[in-house]
Amino acid sequence: MRITAAIFAILLCAGIAAALWLPGREGVLGSFSTSLQGRTRGQHINAIKSARALDGVVIESGQTFSFNKTVGSWSPDRGYVLAPVSYDGQMVVDWGGGVCQTSSTLYNALLIAGLEIVQRNRHNWAPKYVPAGRDAAVAQRNIDLQARNPYPWPVRIRVQADDNRIGFQIIGRAHGPMARIASIPQGQVPPSEIVRIDSRLAPGGRRIITRGRPGVSVAVYRTYLHGPKSNQRELVSRDSYPAMNRIIAVKE
Repeated sequence: MRITAAIFAILLCAGIAAALWLPGREGVLGSFSTSLQGRTRGQHINAIKSARALDGVVIESGQTFSFNKTVGSWSPDRGYVLAPVSYDGQMVVDWGGGVCQTSSTLYNALLIAGLEIVQRNRHNWAPKYVPAGRDAAVAQRNIDLQARNPYPWPVRIRVQADDNRIGFQIIGRAHGPMARIASIPQGQVPPSEIVRIDSRLAPGGRRIITRGRPGVSVAVYRTYLHGPKSNQRELVSRDSYPAMNRIIAVKE
């Protein structure tokens, strides 16, 4: 029986594709890391601690992972400390400040690994440690990061953390990256300048309270590179972040 070159090529490609999904061929489905440079000591401590709580976590086939349930409360009795955190559009000091960098870093690794995102919430303002539209805010009650494992085998979270960066690898029985992520800017709004009177300043004095930040709109897309959805492109999210006003104090 003769096999034509075209048929042989098809069989070869099918064999390679099948090999990627054979049990036992474990590889990195997706990975992502963010820098801890410029973060406060408290944010650094909380980010590292929450990241290490995820190391080795297994998400079974069809199971939905919850960041909040897995990490648990970021309270002082569990070793978390006070640090700046975004709350209702304002920066305040609270327990667990910095944990959102962990959830945002993991979110990007999950996207690249091809997992199904069940729940994700943006911040009031786009944080600087990930591209706009690719953050994932978490809070102790109903603001969670959840992802479902769509593969017919379990996946495992591996943490890579040091003094400078935190990162995640999603391990499974295939070789990634499983998807490519693209952030497409949709528009930008410049910040307004607000002047406040501060009688404590010297005559002619001027102090910058908040430098401000432009508001942005962004669409995030995911293109699958391997697996059942190979070559498919999907809209992950559309987000609009308001501008953060520039606030200046002056002497009356």
